Amino acid sequence: MHTSDLLLEQLPVASRRLRVAMVTETYPPEINGVAMTIGRIVAALQTRDHQVQLIRPRQRGDAPAQPDQGHLEQVLRPGFPIPSYAGLNVGLPAKRLLAKLWTLRRPDVVHIATEGPLGWSAMAAARKLAIPVLAGFHTNFHSYSRHYGMGWLKKPIHAYLRKFHNQARITVVPTRDLRDELSGQGYRNIEVLARGVDGELFRPERRSPDLRRHWGVNGTGLAVAYVGRIAPEKNLPLLIRAFEAMSRIRPDARLVLVGDGPDAAALKASHPHIIHAGPRTGTDLAAHYASADIFLFPSLTETFGNVILEAMASGLAVLGFDYAAAAEHIRQDESGLKVPFGDEAAFIEAACRLAGQPELVHALQQQARGAALAASWSGIYDRLEGYYLRLVREGEISQEAALTKLGI
Repeated sequence: MHTSDLLLEQLPVASRRLRVAMVTETYPPEINGVAMTIGRIVAALQTRDHQVQLIRPRQRGDAPAQPDQGHLEQVLRPGFPIPSYAGLNVGLPAKRLLAKLWTLRRPDVVHIATEGPLGWSAMAAARKLAIPVLAGFHTNFHSYSRHYGMGWLKKPIHAYLRKFHNQARITVVPTRDLRDELSGQGYRNIEVLARGVDGELFRPERRSPDLRRHWGVNGTGLAVAYVGRIAPEKNLPLLIRAFEAMSRIRPDARLVLVGDGPDAAALKASHPHIIHAGPRTGTDLAAHYASADIFLFPSLTETFGNVILEAMASGLAVLGFDYAAAAEHIRQDESGLKVPFGDEAAFIEAACRLAGQPELVHALQQQARGAALAASWSGIYDRLEGYYLRLVREGEISQEAALTKLGI
């Protein structure tokens, strides 16, 4: 067992008000897993009486200067979208500004959520001022590169990410498997910070007969859903093949795609029979989940896959590959189905199994929500506070040792 697993229950919960500088290149209302996770963390830190300085690229509709809001101070910087990846920005470097801000009002911890130019300059400024840094590893950009015709960049990107994260005192990842994988690739100081799900928002009671009728699904019909980016890295050709195989068993089945991305227009043109719901948020998104019966997730590039938990909390029978969120939260044949990583034939076979066994779908639906709700956001926030406090205490000990050495 990994040492950090043994210490899980021993992590301290913050007993003092902390000042946290949060640096991120994506933030709500942008729609992606990183933005959602960081938005929740910022809100929770404020609720827990911590002071948050949020440093992020300016978004469309932002006022020229955002006033402080309770425990939140916003520092908005110029930024630009990553080509072919709408919803995730790159912020311009700001080392000199951040060093000045943090010299005038020093944070206890700098939390860097993304590894772009803004994140890199924040790392440099924090290290210059000897402020402890916690970094998040949220997106497998090195794995994405081959899906955009830039597979040759995988090794350089991996080297960049490793160099970036090895400058942090702690790097947090969402699963134990990813921690072990990165540790084996030369990343240091890796700890697990899981993801949770909003069980109040995502729940079976949001099922909408009107929405199902709009999809052309009758009371006994089968609605199959996918939620996520419509993009090359999501392995959507496998989703289409799996659904076509399901349709041969259940001709009344309908496939609903929720999301947007660079492949959306082409997919809509080539597969007009698929229901293209576009991007959805809030209770509207929750209703789209709950109104389906089965959730298929063919992606092989996730660091976690928040949509797995959201679908399970919504009471769906979920199928995914055995890694990331599926590996952590699905118990095979009890709360969902998972197949060996990358085994596309097994994925299609499992999808057909769901199409042909309504009793299995019903049984998985009954267990899915309970399994998802075991992922408590409250416990995750406690653990993050514990990491922050550990860094603060380590810094204080180092400072005391230095003063003692100087005879002060």
